[in-house]
Amino acid sequence: MKLVIQKVTEASVHVEGECIGSINRGFLVFVGIGRDDTKEMADQYIKKMVNLRIFADAEGKTNLSLADVGGEVLLISQFTLYANCKKGNRPSFFHAGEPQMAESLYEYMIEKTREQVPVVKTGRFGALMQVSLVNEGPFTIILDESTFA
Repeated sequence: MKLVIQKVTEASVHVEGECIGSINRGFLVFVGIGRDDTKEMADQYIKKMVNLRIFADAEGKTNLSLADVGGEVLLISQFTLYANCKKGNRPSFFHAGEPQMAESLYEYMIEKTREQVPVVKTGRFGALMQVSLVNEGPFTIILDESTFA
């Protein structure tokens, strides 16, 4: 599993010209699901994500979490996070999760994130999406297997 978390002041996702999700201050999260990922792994990633203290406190130090600032989350499935470009110029996506399994795990992550964050919006699994954001900082965090090793 791979999460690319961007701290944003606003973000939105459009499919076929229609805005299907938008948030204000919070996290835009690109979710890559791998072949061997599990619900237990998703639980670990969600816990880490929602508890990240990357919002500034009164002294300007990154001490506050999503809950502390009333932050929102926009979750976007992105299998291309598993692109392997070692051979040639055409990426391989061999390590990305199979679509049916990945969609099921993505839906699980949405459900579990909603248990902890009041406002969670999403993209559409498998759709061609246009994602817009205003990255605050910029502040981008990548969670992958090395985060939990």
